Amino acid sequence: MSVLVTGGAGYIGSVVAERLLARGQTVVVLDNLCRGHRDAVPAGARFIQGNIDDRPLLADLVRAERVRAVMHFAAFALVGESVEKPELYYRNNVIGSLALIEEARAAGVERFILSSTAAVYGDRHPSPIPEEAAPLPINPYGETKLAVERALEWLRRRGWTYFALRYFNACGATAERGERHDPETHLIPRVLMAATGESGAIDVLGDDYPTPDGTCVRDYVHVEDLADAHILTLGADPGLSGPYNVATGRGHSVREVIDAARRVTGREIREKVAPRRPGDPPELVADSSKIQRLLGWRPRHDLESAVRSAWASKMRQPAPSLG
Repeated sequence: MSVLVTGGAGYIGSVVAERLLARGQTVVVLDNLCRGHRDAVPAGARFIQGNIDDRPLLADLVRAERVRAVMHFAAFALVGESVEKPELYYRNNVIGSLALIEEARAAGVERFILSSTAAVYGDRHPSPIPEEAAPLPINPYGETKLAVERALEWLRRRGWTYFALRYFNACGATAERGERHDPETHLIPRVLMAATGESGAIDVLGDDYPTPDGTCVRDYVHVEDLADAHILTLGADPGLSGPYNVATGRGHSVREVIDAARRVTGREIREKVAPRRPGDPPELVADSSKIQRLLGWRPRHDLESAVRSAWASKMRQPAPSLG
């Protein structure tokens, strides 16, 4: 029996695949490499290049590999891009996911673990946000993830097991794997790019939000802690199916992240205020008590630890050409 990891050449998917292998699981990675990296796939995993909406490929793969669980990371996840190209997000994140779900069910796959997002909540809830809060997404990215969650919830009522892990802000790195996005939109790697001189001043996207220092507040969760949450879902009681927040329960502003990076790197990091990014809520901080109570998950890293691991990962990478 094996675990199918879609999007396993990406940031979070590759780390989860790495952790699954370390625990003795057989892992199959499916990724079309449009945004992932072939060299990020752990050596012990079987890699198949393909799309999640390729039904003949999925049907053969799931049966031939005797897949018992799917961990689904293959989605587009840029808030700004989703606002500019909503049709792209609905086609991949919704239609592609439904094709994957249908083929998994047809082959008798036992459980489905969805990489979901705090973006399903929108910006109209006080923090910390519990899973019971009404989902009110304000961008197509959040809408598409919510659509898949709702389909999975209807299937749960027919006896299928699913877990939707609503990440807040994934960050950090392992000894082998870190963030590599093109373009890079995540705050911590962008701040570290400014620290190394790869970029100029870090853009602070809005300083007039209703937050203590005017910049967006987010709940930063280390990728290793996210991987641990996925591992726990494999052995969880099917009766515990449903959505779970995966976060630390503590928010940090953009400026707090920049200050943490200054402490970790010991380098000057310049910043400048830029316009707000469309679709960004002022604050997203989780109530993560449900996953702690029911699945026994605990975050092991704080913001400083996440920045430190990301910096160590960056220092292991070849120096970029600036000329």
